[in-house]
Amino acid sequence: MGIIKTVKGRWRGVVASRSSSSGSRQVSTDRLPKRSVDLLELGLTKPRNCHRIVVLGAPRVGKTNILQRFLGKEFDEHYEPTTEDFHRKLFHIGGEAYQVDLLDASSERDFPAKRRLSILTGDIFLLVFSLDDKDSLSEVSELLNEIKVAKAKILKLKNPARVPAVVCGNKSDLEGQRAVSRSEVVEIIGEDVSFFETSAKDGSGLDGLFRALATLGGLPDETGPSRHEIIPILAYQSLCIGQRGRRGSRTPRGLGAPCAAVDPLARRPSFTSDLRLVLGSSTKRNKPEKCQIQ
Repeated sequence: MGIIKTVKGRWRGVVASRSSSSGSRQVSTDRLPKRSVDLLELGLTKPRNCHRIVVLGAPRVGKTNILQRFLGKEFDEHYEPTTEDFHRKLFHIGGEAYQVDLLDASSERDFPAKRRLSILTGDIFLLVFSLDDKDSLSEVSELLNEIKVAKAKILKLKNPARVPAVVCGNKSDLEGQRAVSRSEVVEIIGEDVSFFETSAKDGSGLDGLFRALATLGGLPDETGPSRHEIIPILAYQSLCIGQRGRRGSRTPRGLGAPCAAVDPLARRPSFTSDLRLVLGSSTKRNKPEKCQIQ
């Protein structure tokens, strides 16, 4: 709690210093090829085309390989506990730029306060369990309830909030080892949450899963891995900078093939930045009397 108060004070200082400076805040495009691309740098609040998908679930259920598939990479049979928990994929679709941040919060399993902050910064949630592990389904059920309660608290709702979440039962290729039936899943998570059976190994079910995530986030279908071409990050940055230079004669929507790039320099935003986003979104509605991360 003391750390949160310190960060909150630092955030207020940043806002105060920015509000006292004269003129509007300018962002130069000449720095884009030199560092990670972040649409959030255009302002304090999220632009409409910037989304964060928070991935939660028990260890060893296949979360990392599902994310690798979304990033356009292949399945990796070798298991290692997740250490790199943040990825960024940038899209150029129909003349529009989109940023999708992927946060695998597995490393926060034993840190409830940190996990709660990650939940509050999420726009879309992917909850993963393994079809050969019934306990992992129980954990997903608990996580889903935690998300609903946390979102209701920050939004000051009396009842648990409905959240844009998709539940994924992975490892469908292990049919002989199945421990959970579809009817059991629906009974536990309810019928108001989309559920998909997938195999990160052979790719089955992933197209539908990624399409559901896109729909929940208001993203184009072309954000699905099979619907666009992967290009180098420098080519993506040049494309975006070139379009800004042609702002007066904007490319007609739908012209040009959808493409995407994985940002190799992307790092998870700091605790301060995440808290700033949460506090910024809540204070727009009603300035909170105390920090919401408890």
